[in-house]
Amino acid sequence: MQDEKAMPANSAIGIPALEISHVSHSYGKRKALDDVSFRIESGSFSVLLGLNGAGKSTLFSLITRLYATRTGTIDIFGHDVGRDSGEALRRLGVVFQARTLDPDLSVMQNLIYHAALHGIGPKEAKRRAETVLAQVVLADRVGDKVRNLSGGQMRRVEIARALLHNPQILLLDEPTVGLDVKARADIVAHVRSLVAGHGISVLWTTHLIDEIAMTDLVIVLHKGQILANDTAAEIIAQTGTPDMRLAFAKLTGTELGD
Repeated sequence: MQDEKAMPANSAIGIPALEISHVSHSYGKRKALDDVSFRIESGSFSVLLGLNGAGKSTLFSLITRLYATRTGTIDIFGHDVGRDSGEALRRLGVVFQARTLDPDLSVMQNLIYHAALHGIGPKEAKRRAETVLAQVVLADRVGDKVRNLSGGQMRRVEIARALLHNPQILLLDEPTVGLDVKARADIVAHVRSLVAGHGISVLWTTHLIDEIAMTDLVIVLHKGQILANDTAAEIIAQTGTPDMRLAFAKLTGTELGD
């Protein structure tokens, strides 16, 4: 979580948290993303919705600079990821789909190690770790080895870790995969509280309809292309369907799993 004095600096008036402009990406002859454009406003919870293989993880890899952007531009709070990657990525926190915690280290040790990668010293890292762990309701597990946590608790540690350097926008790639219904609901609620209570911007990727609220901006990504980009309520109205699941089916010709 960010320091109270740092919170207002999270947003710059009129500047989107994330702007994707005409981004394409291919693996050999297979096009994973085809002229993708959308923007995420500061202080919003936005959803990138698509089936496995839609291109969501590829887009995250481009945003986080794991892959270089060859076609199009990606800006994080006005900083181009390609030309000004240091400033852009400093504003970004990421929770990848694959688990990346060291199971043999304690919760606190995992966070202090990650903080060091951002140039945060041990004393300050411990202070920040205690703050973010309290935010995700894990203050009582700081000394526990990660392997002794539940799947949902591990995810919350990863969210805490992503917040250590006070990012302005948080990206989460299918963060509830493999969790039970209650753990999934808890993770969604925790992340939404960061938006409501602290003004952080969130891009949440999922293939699970029940993680979407009617007021969320939803970007429907299918076979590398954007098929819809509006609030869930507006997409439902535009497709003439009774709910988001059927709206997705109408747009893509496919159905989402549970």
